[in-house]
Amino acid sequence: MTNRPNLALLALGMLFMACLLGSNIIAVKLINVGSWVISAGILLYPLTFLFTDTISEIFGRRQATFVVWFGFIGNVILVVVIYFAGIIPAPVFWEGQEAYNTILGAVPRIVLGSMIGYLVSQNIDVLGFHFLKQATDGRFLWLRNNGSTMISQSIDTVIFLVIAFAGLVPAQVLWQMIWMQYLLKLAIAAIDTPFVYLLVNILKNSTGNEVP
Repeated sequence: MTNRPNLALLALGMLFMACLLGSNIIAVKLINVGSWVISAGILLYPLTFLFTDTISEIFGRRQATFVVWFGFIGNVILVVVIYFAGIIPAPVFWEGQEAYNTILGAVPRIVLGSMIGYLVSQNIDVLGFHFLKQATDGRFLWLRNNGSTMISQSIDTVIFLVIAFAGLVPAQVLWQMIWMQYLLKLAIAAIDTPFVYLLVNILKNSTGNEVP
């Protein structure tokens, strides 16, 4: 009996965690995409749905939910470590405390918004993915990949940006960030569909019938 399914699940889980935690750290920076103002977290966070959809398709709802909850635990650890690292006294010659507080000091609020939006949206994504899978008798992977993501990303975008940036940016800018970021997430979700198919086919071929 080979352990390929376990290794594949571990690899997907690690990639998911890397994208999740990385997106929370870089989300503090606002970037311009043309005339749009959005959070830099959009560079990584949409990829988490690619990995959970792949896990859902190959390993099932239970494993996908397991990964989602361990992602939440990873977020909690990130916030705690950043906080305590910030309050531990630094050497008198170190001049980076202000920069640390400016950048990483904002992360707890961002991670709070991310965690709430994350728990709601990722669980909805997993549920929606499997609902569509059952409704279509396992056909049309593209439909459940995009359909579940369209719903879950809308919820995540509103929850995250309101908690993370309300009061820090003008209301007009916040509204622009919400709908522009959602549109970009939908575009990324559509673009990642071929990669979902690629990952699913590779994993099915490499793990054979031992995948649950």
